[in-house]
Amino acid sequence: MPEHVSFLQLLGATVLAVAAVLWVIGLTRVLRSVRAEQPSRHSRPVLSALPHQRQAAPELEAVELTPAERDAFAGLVRQLNDGR
Repeated sequence: MPEHVSFLQLLGATVLAVAAVLWVIGLTRVLRSVRAEQPSRHSRPVLSALPHQRQAAPELEAVELTPAERDAFAGLVRQLNDGR
């Protein structure tokens, strides 16, 4: 035992170290028991109130613009670019 450390300081450090080790052991046991009680992720029940989700993305839609609409859109883009 070092000369500049009192017996109570050494005892306190030892008690804290033992308490920390016991806390970690207890925490790991609790987490393991909680994880064991949870059902696996693959066996979740299907919610019947929700509609069936599509697996694929919807088809892209395209609308042909008239020449007047194209000119109006080009003017709008120019206005927005000039504002920068």
